[in-house]
Amino acid sequence: MNLSKREFLQVLGAASAAGMALGQHADADAATAQQGLYDVKPFGNVSFLHMTDCHAQLLPIHFREPSVNLGIGAMRGQPPHLVGEHLLKRMGVRPGTQLAHGYTYLDFERAARRYGKVGGFAHLSTLVKQLKSQRPGALLLDGGDTWQGSATSLWTNAQDMVDACKLLGVDVMTGHWEFTYGMDRVKEIIDKDFEGKVDFVAQNVKTNDFGDPVFKPYVIRPINGVPCAIIGQAFPYTPIANPRYMVADWSFGIQDENMQAMVDEARGKGAQVVVVISHNGMDVDLKMASRVRGIDAIFGGHTHDGVPMAIPVKNAGGTTLVTNAGSNGKFLGVMDFDVKDGKVSDFRYRLLPVFSNQLKADPEMAALITKIRAPYEAKLAEKLAVTDGLLYRRGNFNGSWDQLICDALMDVQGAEIAFSPGFRWGTSLLPGQAITRELLMDQVATTYSYATVTPMTGETIKTVLEDVCDNLFNADPYYQQGGDMVRVGGLAYSCSPNEKMGSRIGDMRLNGKPVEAGKTYKVAGWAPVAEEARSAGNKQVWDVVETWLKAQGGHVKARKINTPRLIGVDGNPGLA
Repeated sequence: MNLSKREFLQVLGAASAAGMALGQHADADAATAQQGLYDVKPFGNVSFLHMTDCHAQLLPIHFREPSVNLGIGAMRGQPPHLVGEHLLKRMGVRPGTQLAHGYTYLDFERAARRYGKVGGFAHLSTLVKQLKSQRPGALLLDGGDTWQGSATSLWTNAQDMVDACKLLGVDVMTGHWEFTYGMDRVKEIIDKDFEGKVDFVAQNVKTNDFGDPVFKPYVIRPINGVPCAIIGQAFPYTPIANPRYMVADWSFGIQDENMQAMVDEARGKGAQVVVVISHNGMDVDLKMASRVRGIDAIFGGHTHDGVPMAIPVKNAGGTTLVTNAGSNGKFLGVMDFDVKDGKVSDFRYRLLPVFSNQLKADPEMAALITKIRAPYEAKLAEKLAVTDGLLYRRGNFNGSWDQLICDALMDVQGAEIAFSPGFRWGTSLLPGQAITRELLMDQVATTYSYATVTPMTGETIKTVLEDVCDNLFNADPYYQQGGDMVRVGGLAYSCSPNEKMGSRIGDMRLNGKPVEAGKTYKVAGWAPVAEEARSAGNKQVWDVVETWLKAQGGHVKARKINTPRLIGVDGNPGLA
């Protein structure tokens, strides 16, 4: 595929046009807004719809986009490392519009109250049905992180999301957090629930013993008579970012050479369109696109980046388009290809925000969600406290939800310092909202959420911070192993993202005093990946945090967020 400068500018202009449409329908009723806001004219003869990283959110939610998403080196100032006004300017979107609210953190509280919640499978289902009716043969791709992130997904062992995705009409998916239910459960779902309905693909997951494929590497589906290959790329660092014992028999990795072999094989079988559904993270996808020939588009996930345009990447075989469709059911990507003479000749791409008050709920999906939630409603709805401040998570270094968790871990367990994983999932709460058990579980629901207290020397603490920081800011995307920076409570420090491994973390202080390398400190944490943690008898983190919430007298004060002093990033457009 060749993409001219003129065509690329046309793509940028589309974002501005979308912003105008959103403004026109912001105050319309759902039926009127649905007709206008989501009237995306079909184009070409092959279409893909793309969702990713919904993290088991069946109901509409609030979700604040990051104010810190730093790119360093060649990634500085390039999508997805643009926040706030920098992103709006690049996309041609007017500040203050509904679309600006969808893509940025700007004026989040006021805009969230004005424009309402986002996502929700009943509203997403309506949009999927509308777009598929306009695009016969269109396939719905699911980039993974679908079965994890809520209380009901945890309590039903992912069955709630499996049933919802089948009803939604997912055609092909890949995975990441899905694997934390264990190998047996994943295979059970694929062999029983998905058989004949949903293809689970992952070219980079193989058995440890003989290197055999665990899943189909790809599928070829005809769309309006055009053979289309969809190759799967599961999260390559699953055994590192999550407990290895959950996928003990399987190996992962990026595996460019095998990806190239799969592309060539699919082309050899007649595929005229080849796309990848990926859970690499966008920076990794951009590098992969430059190295592997013959991919028309990569539909990416993992880093939760809502990028309104398809980024063209040149490689030895032509051009690959790289996209990323945000998280939490907040967006639906629409890629239309015009295929002529056996190859893609043109395309149109849109990333549609799913504003739940501007899409009518699909009755069939709404009924399923009600059925799923019915046994748990009382438990989910129990009010633990009211938040006086905005609670959010997404961002490179910390969020107020993470701060609350760190504060709770330290207070309840008598620790001096707390570490909370750099997870990107978790819903946002506006000031004055009740913190229910469900909303707490949205932040902590994993299959290994054990709370821990560990003695660590100052030297070890620095090593931990340096290791995680390198995962985030290594200049080579292939060494970025996922997640944002570990969230830190109690401890102050400085961070120099542009420095090399071992030199990024400095000036560590506890209560104003320098942390001593040889001194031992009491450090609280949760979600350990070590196998011995599951038999240590530790409490679940939600029990610890719930105890703390109930002791706050009904209200939780706005959190003072503990973030590092950043060095060398002034003027970076990934920083608010």
